[in-house]
Amino acid sequence: MEGIIADHGEDIVMFDVPEPLQSLGLEAYRKTWDLFYAYGRPAPDLFVIEDLRVTAGERVAFASGLLRIGGSAAPVCRLTLGLEKREGRWRIVHEHHSAPHARSQPEKRT
Repeated sequence: MEGIIADHGEDIVMFDVPEPLQSLGLEAYRKTWDLFYAYGRPAPDLFVIEDLRVTAGERVAFASGLLRIGGSAAPVCRLTLGLEKREGRWRIVHEHHSAPHARSQPEKRT
């Protein structure tokens, strides 16, 4: 767990797919991993980011990609990270997960 949160800011904001949909702060973020591991038995030992795209300035950056978890053959969700350089080190201060879903019928617009 410590390796997962090592580069996250204390004030991280995360938007997730399962509830809680929003987590504020590192302790709340840490608790979401308990839920993740409860669903993902056995616990995955590998996270692969595909199609990684990074845009960076001197103090802020964002990255996005497709996340494959464990041995999954296809990406499980989309991932966007917001980073801020603090005291010379990049910290993840925003994390957003989303899962695409197929519609069985086209969306009706009114």
